[in-house]
Amino acid sequence: MNDLTIVGIISQGFAIGLKNLVSLIIAVVLWLVTIWIPYVNVGTTIGLLSIVIAMSKGSMISPFEIFDARYRKYIGEFFLVLAIVQLGTFIGFIFMIIPGIVISIAWSMALYLLIDKELNPMEAVKVSNQITYGEKWVIFFGLLLLGIILVVVAHILSFIGSLIADSVGTLLGIIGVIIVMPVILGAYAHIYGTLVQKIAQPAA
Repeated sequence: MNDLTIVGIISQGFAIGLKNLVSLIIAVVLWLVTIWIPYVNVGTTIGLLSIVIAMSKGSMISPFEIFDARYRKYIGEFFLVLAIVQLGTFIGFIFMIIPGIVISIAWSMALYLLIDKELNPMEAVKVSNQITYGEKWVIFFGLLLLGIILVVVAHILSFIGSLIADSVGTLLGIIGVIIVMPVILGAYAHIYGTLVQKIAQPAA
């Protein structure tokens, strides 16, 4: 099994995200369109998670598949996992913030496990906690540094463009912002794809 590293999260976030850039942008735009339709949006949110799972396996599903009705069968379990994670995170933040960060990372793979492995909500949370054990700060700093890099890249593009013309600067800034979500989704695909291998690994 490959080890999860900060460098890996950043590099694979860009590699996977940019490789699937067009499909991911379409999927995210379609997902945003459904925000105003609550029932449908839950299904498209689950569909978006399924895209991350597909990318973690080296494949990519059509962005239009987020509308597939089969994703709505997970709605009940989706909300149960969401409630468990949010409640646990909220309680953790009451205890001086850091426990909340730890819990949010520990249970961050639960929704992917729910859909990919078809675990029940409690099993998904439990297995997420197990596979993130010893990896939490790598995940935290990997995603934090990736976020900082993306912000810097967006600002650099905007600055370079503004040297040519304000409109060019605005356009390049928008392009920088557009690539943020695909790269973040790519990073999560790498994280999940690496950690899920632990499920099949015998205990040391």
